[in-house]
Amino acid sequence: MLKGFRDFISRGSVVELAVAVVIGAAFTAIVNALVEGFINPLIAAIFGKPDLTAVGNFTINDAHFSIGLILAAIFNFLCVAAAIYFFIVVPINKMREMRAKEPEGEEEIEPEEQILLLREIRDALRDRV
Repeated sequence: MLKGFRDFISRGSVVELAVAVVIGAAFTAIVNALVEGFINPLIAAIFGKPDLTAVGNFTINDAHFSIGLILAAIFNFLCVAAAIYFFIVVPINKMREMRAKEPEGEEEIEPEEQILLLREIRDALRDRV
């Protein structure tokens, strides 16, 4: 049972997924700070509200609705998704393309003229016998 668990954990896909989650969480914190500290106040200033979540609020029968809260969540998601795509996915895809273009083995070197001449002599001698 423990061997199976160890094999499961040591598989490449599980390790890569764990790394992706950690990097994604750290990167999300950076993007959220940028959105909360700069972009949301800029958008909120356009609408004249203290932040984006205060935009489009209304009440019906003591039920409070917040369109701005939904817009802020969508905007944060789009910013995180765009940042991950442009700063992680695109560079990794470019790197994979470059690796795919690299020759896998050693290139075949053209033999020198002397070696070609020696091969011809060898073949001629072999044909005589």
